[in-house]
Amino acid sequence: MKSIQLKNGQLILIREAVKEDAREVVNYLARIGGESDFLTFGPGELRVSISDEEALIEKNRSTGNKIMILALADSKVVGCLNFTNGARVRTQHTGELGVSVSKDYWGQGIGRTMIEELIRWARDGQTIKKLNLRVRSDHERAIKLYKSFGFVQEGLITGELIISGKFYDFCCMGLWID
Repeated sequence: MKSIQLKNGQLILIREAVKEDAREVVNYLARIGGESDFLTFGPGELRVSISDEEALIEKNRSTGNKIMILALADSKVVGCLNFTNGARVRTQHTGELGVSVSKDYWGQGIGRTMIEELIRWARDGQTIKKLNLRVRSDHERAIKLYKSFGFVQEGLITGELIISGKFYDFCCMGLWID
């Protein structure tokens, strides 16, 4: 668990999700779908039940190699990082992360802090050796953030996303954990 203080004095708590966070996570996901076109889902597209979210959080916590990290402002989710590793022996050392921050909190270090916590968690564990992610190739701020941690571009998936008839490419990035 970690906390950061924003420029306006607000305290943001960064911690692993627990089952009781499920309702707030579902509300957060519904809210952010309409905040940015950099996400893989738009307004109303991501329909997940509270019970499904509870099950996901519990599964993450019980496996030891999956984690959901939340950023909370007064118990309200304002950021979320989810990491899922490979399910088989040959792929369990690696996994993919997804991170998002509510638009009102962009540019305040919340995404950076959640990624720092993920890297710390991966280093403390015995299994995860590599973190992977996909980011829209035109999302310059996010790519700059990932590169600041040492993520490198490993490939490009063309036409992976379509929004209003326009295709967007995804940059594949990876970070080896030492």
